[in-house]
Amino acid sequence: MREETEESPSQLGDGIDRRGMLNCMAWVGTGLVWSISGGIATSHVFGQSKRAASKPAFSFVQISDSHLGFSRDPNKDVAATLKQTIARINELPERPAFVLHTGDLTHLAKPGEFDAVDQLLKEVKTGKVFYVPGEHDFDGNGNEEYLKRYGKEASGTGWYSFDNQGMHFIGLVNVANAKSGSGDGGLGVIGDEQLQWLKKDVASLKSDVPIVLFAHVPLWSVFEKWGWGTRDSEQALSILKRFANVTVLNGHIHQILQKIEGNLVFHSARSTAFPQAEPGRGSPGPMRDLAADKLRSMLGLSTVSYVQGSGPLAIVDAPLSSS
Repeated sequence: MREETEESPSQLGDGIDRRGMLNCMAWVGTGLVWSISGGIATSHVFGQSKRAASKPAFSFVQISDSHLGFSRDPNKDVAATLKQTIARINELPERPAFVLHTGDLTHLAKPGEFDAVDQLLKEVKTGKVFYVPGEHDFDGNGNEEYLKRYGKEASGTGWYSFDNQGMHFIGLVNVANAKSGSGDGGLGVIGDEQLQWLKKDVASLKSDVPIVLFAHVPLWSVFEKWGWGTRDSEQALSILKRFANVTVLNGHIHQILQKIEGNLVFHSARSTAFPQAEPGRGSPGPMRDLAADKLRSMLGLSTVSYVQGSGPLAIVDAPLSSS
């Protein structure tokens, strides 16, 4: 869905030049498979043949924004599309080492919605599922429902890190202090406590260790008027500037966008529930006038593969359907 705004065709509403923005972003109409090769992230569209490459050391899958509990247009059965996403994961030629879910597991943070997510994701053929919360996963009681399920080994409101085959993974929470009525569209916020934790977490790591940072809201400025960015992201990213290869994954905006900036590769994932409009086109939220036969082509997953010492992470976007 594209709706022209009142701004000129070459300018977005916040003064960003559209041509310049698109030059640094890759719009992809599917979900993702990542390969991690030498600690750097690269991608290709699911179903396309990859260039000849060494066998990956491991692969993982990113999914996002399942919104269990949502039941309106354009998707009145988000459980069904999550099931289809799980089936696509289970059909991958190589079993992923783990799955990252980058938030908004639920729509209203109700216990029954979390239970539904848990039951569905038990069917994923993988070693483990890792989570970070989205703003829809926060209840009115300090994120209690989310934390009692997924935060037992986490700090604060759910941040943590882990290592896998020479790579360091960091899950941040940037939705706990976001305020939709703050005049900034509800931009994500990391906060001082978490920034201090991040600094300590990576202090002992060598600069050649590949880093994958994942959070719900983008850690780069996609479209601030809609809250599609994180207010203090520069502080977090400056802590990681000494590392040669940093991949930053997020959800929240329900579409594939990619940006490369120096040693940083930013990538946002499709939702498994419903798409949103391109930044600055129309308004944020579910694309409710989407034709039913187009829905599954705008939902998907991302698979990431790591090949030791032979280039960047390879990312493949996989749609639920090609129609």
